[in-house]
Amino acid sequence: MVDRNLLREFDVAEDELQFEIDSALSASKVSDLTGLFEMAGQVFEVGHIVSGRVVNVVGDNVVVDIGYKCEGLVPLNEWDDGEQPKPGEPLEVLLEGIEDESGEIVLSKRKAARIRGWERVTSECKEGDVVSGAVTRKIKGGLLVDIGVNVFLPASQVDIRRPGDIADFIGKTIQCKILKIDETRRNIVVSRRKLIEEQREEMKKALLSEIKVGDVRRGMVKNIADFGAFVDLGGIDGLLHITDMSWGRIGHPSEMVQIDQEIDIKVLHVDYEKEKIALGLKQLTPSPWDRVPDKYPVNTRVKGEVVNVMSYGAFVKLEEGIEGLVHISEMSWTKRINHPNEIVHVGDDVEVIVLALNREKQEISLGMKQVQPNPWEQVASKYPTGTIVKGVVRNLTNYGAFVELEEGIDGLLHVSDMSWTRKIGHPNELIEKGQEIECQVLTVDQDKKRIALGLKQLRKDPWETDIPSKYQPGDMVKGKVTKLTNFGVFVELEQGLEGLLHISELADHKVENPEDEVAVGDEVEVKILRVDAGDRKIGLSRKRAQWAKEGRTDEDGSPPAAAEGGEPKPTAKPAQELKGGIGGQSGPLIDPSAIGQ
Repeated sequence: MVDRNLLREFDVAEDELQFEIDSALSASKVSDLTGLFEMAGQVFEVGHIVSGRVVNVVGDNVVVDIGYKCEGLVPLNEWDDGEQPKPGEPLEVLLEGIEDESGEIVLSKRKAARIRGWERVTSECKEGDVVSGAVTRKIKGGLLVDIGVNVFLPASQVDIRRPGDIADFIGKTIQCKILKIDETRRNIVVSRRKLIEEQREEMKKALLSEIKVGDVRRGMVKNIADFGAFVDLGGIDGLLHITDMSWGRIGHPSEMVQIDQEIDIKVLHVDYEKEKIALGLKQLTPSPWDRVPDKYPVNTRVKGEVVNVMSYGAFVKLEEGIEGLVHISEMSWTKRINHPNEIVHVGDDVEVIVLALNREKQEISLGMKQVQPNPWEQVASKYPTGTIVKGVVRNLTNYGAFVELEEGIDGLLHVSDMSWTRKIGHPNELIEKGQEIECQVLTVDQDKKRIALGLKQLRKDPWETDIPSKYQPGDMVKGKVTKLTNFGVFVELEQGLEGLLHISELADHKVENPEDEVAVGDEVEVKILRVDAGDRKIGLSRKRAQWAKEGRTDEDGSPPAAAEGGEPKPTAKPAQELKGGIGGQSGPLIDPSAIGQ
């Protein structure tokens, strides 16, 4: 109640008094009073959110009045950068402690906001919902995304393909799908990858329903491998193989495309069941092979650059996108090439001739030696049959020796043409590699590029006259054992001439192994059974030589029977061919059925 007498004592006019009262009860003041009444009805328990007003900023703390008997403090760093608390500003805080060691109320604006945000998110969102938020920072194992509260985005769920550095997403606003809400721990896990996969699945179904071979599409390069690049067509990735990037030769797909590059590509093949798409880049331009038959007909002489060298040949680029193969066998008429690098190297300019063309397989066979004259075309006239030539032994084999007559021109000296009389087991018995020898040309096959040479043909064949006249059947001769076999013994009668002493002619008794009777190097006396000039063989007998010494002449080795009057009685039994060829009959010296007995 207003004491009017007191007002009159101080001489205050009634209209002035009314003005002051109205000013005190203005709208803002009434609002403040209303706030005070609201704060007065709050429950002050630790862990509860209470309302308050900013009183002042003191140092690193903000003084907040929550309607308690004393004011509380909130750390100033709980306000975002650039945000400044203003006196009288209302706010919600979490009551963390009442009258701590310093006798103050401990409050937290940040925790209160987090709780309110959690309550809002859990009331508005559920697992499977799509939410948006800004990536705030990178933590161990992933990112934090602010969707009203900080939620966890695992690194494996950031994208379909894990990016190089997930920190690149910080500051970006992204959409994610809620995977899990843990209300107990107040933890939410989200996935951007899951959302993208679901979106791509829908896009993929739409794309596969309309895409067809021959379409030209625009896509983005998502990944690059040694064999090609994967291009995102919008819901599905297609493979752009390295061979379909350019008509020319490229070493790596990165020479043609880069990650995140948008390119136009052509659809080459669609596998609707396996959901695979083959793409082509070079198919957007005409193939240079379309004009190859007209531009590079067979026998055309062209120039090109060696772009690759393999063990089997060299690839020569005739123009961009057109390459041909020079096989190692087509590099030189005469040189023996072990590897094409002996003739050409990458980057060399060479002249070649087109040998063959396959447009369907896009293959061109080229030749380098065809640019030069073929020396084999003059071989027949240069080395006619019967010509005496000199050459160097280049290589030895079991069957003969290759003799180089000139560079690239070799002749074969077969073992059978090395000696008239000596049985040659290996060419190294007579000649050696690198030795210069004289031979006679026996035959020339120009088509097969072969020359047959003879060494023994330089001398007269001793089997024609000398041997038959010198060695007669029945002669007793001495020789040296040179070789033992399972069927007999070879005896050298003179240098270069051997005869065969069959195992059945070694002794009177049956011989199982020639080693039991003689050894290599032994000198033996033998009887000549047969001289076959046609087969160039001499048959010998050791047991018959022994019989002759003992005076036995019959086939069984017994003395001749005596008739009346003391004269030997002639036998009516006709002469039979003896083993080894006695009897003047023709035929082999050795019965094949006796070998190995």
